[in-house]
Amino acid sequence: MEPLRRTPPDLLPIQTELVALEPIFHHPELGTTRDDYEAMTEPEFWEVGASGRRYSREHVISTLVLRYSQPYEERWVKDDFFCQQLAMDLYLLTYTLTEGRRVTRRMTLWRRTSSGWKIVYHQGTIVERP
Repeated sequence: MEPLRRTPPDLLPIQTELVALEPIFHHPELGTTRDDYEAMTEPEFWEVGASGRRYSREHVISTLVLRYSQPYEERWVKDDFFCQQLAMDLYLLTYTLTEGRRVTRRMTLWRRTSSGWKIVYHQGTIVERP
């Protein structure tokens, strides 16, 4: 039923770079300020959360700044990565994120720029248990 997804060998180095940045915005070592999050995202960035709600770049950044203004700990398992090139310097990375009993499928559109990787779009979809 599910498609066979294997990252082409020539994209494995890019996949490795992007896996290190996922889940997006959950790496305090990359910065937790408004300026940091703006640098991580393209101006047209937006997101669809696991709830199905759409979020603007401004809303996401404001939420992150508030979240990381106090101690915050997360535990998850990320696996099942797949990377594909969609256009010159534009890549889709998909994976599964398990947070306790909650499982979501994640996708992030990444753009390679002269200043590093930028997030264009992100979506999370809850996996229903049978």
